Amino acid sequence: MKLIFLGPPGAGKGTLAVKVVELLNIQQISTGAIFRSAVSAGSPLGLKVKAIMDSGKLVDDETTIELVKERLAQDDVQKGYILDGFPRTIPQAEALAKFSTVEKVINFDIPDSLVLQRLGGRRVCRKCGYNFHVIFNKPAEEGVCDHCGGEIYIRDDDRQEAIQKRLEVYRAQTAPLVNYYREKKLLLDIDASPLVDEVLVIFKKALGV
Repeated sequence: MKLIFLGPPGAGKGTLAVKVVELLNIQQISTGAIFRSAVSAGSPLGLKVKAIMDSGKLVDDETTIELVKERLAQDDVQKGYILDGFPRTIPQAEALAKFSTVEKVINFDIPDSLVLQRLGGRRVCRKCGYNFHVIFNKPAEEGVCDHCGGEIYIRDDDRQEAIQKRLEVYRAQTAPLVNYYREKKLLLDIDASPLVDEVLVIFKKALGV
């Protein structure tokens, strides 16, 4: 099965994708992983990506599309895949349609207030990097890591104003994609508000797997 996962940061796409990969025996593909793999391989496209990233710029549509096309031609994705992070724009979606036929696009629907709660509650150990959460995974002692005793802090990315900005960018970029795939009768809206095991049940029912 060839799937696209759409959803804002904090919707739980990555956590669910791990379970769906096992369920359907398909590959999860993110643009970030493709970029890292291409750079590591030192291919001509990889060298181009490295130069772009080293300059601090975003990888352009044309290069991203070529890398995704190259990845989807590999043997391990012929049974299916989950695309996470691609496409991000209508031109990318139109380009994808020319070299791969997507069967379903899953839109993980979640209110901004819950995203702010999930991401805004994250706390990270400054020493070992372990993730805690003020609601779902509290440390035994406030401000102290259970694993190494390091200081627990709030990353800049997890502050409310930063999350709000990320959500605004996501909504602006993705709203056209949601409508694009809805018009093509490929979109499935799934409530991403519950915990991941319940979302998996909803996902399986929606896809009939």
